[in-house]
Amino acid sequence: MALAISIAIVWVSVITVLIAHQPDPGVASPGQLREGLTAALNEHDVEALSELIDYPPASAGDFAKSYIDTLAGRGAHDVTVKFAPDDLAPTSATVSGKLADGRPFGYPLAIAVKDKLWLVSFTPPLP
Repeated sequence: MALAISIAIVWVSVITVLIAHQPDPGVASPGQLREGLTAALNEHDVEALSELIDYPPASAGDFAKSYIDTLAGRGAHDVTVKFAPDDLAPTSATVSGKLADGRPFGYPLAIAVKDKLWLVSFTPPLP
């Protein structure tokens, strides 16, 4: 019994330390955000997307998976990301590309800066 309790305590301690040492989501510059977001959406990379979004950390992976699954399910490709009002201090982004049937899509997203890290906020609905 004591062994089981000891293992449980060690397990909880290790998990706590791992969670505490996870880096905050976001990147150091708007250029890194645009490049990372473009790559994540084109490559349907859930992990890369989850590291760029302004979303509660406990749910970011699930949200990113759902988002990427929706884009992949619609055959999204040739995705581009453009910032506004400018590339150095953006407040919004427009994501655009093509769907499997060739139709274009596009939608706006908000840009957030938290603790000097740049993130994208997926508040509008998917295309």
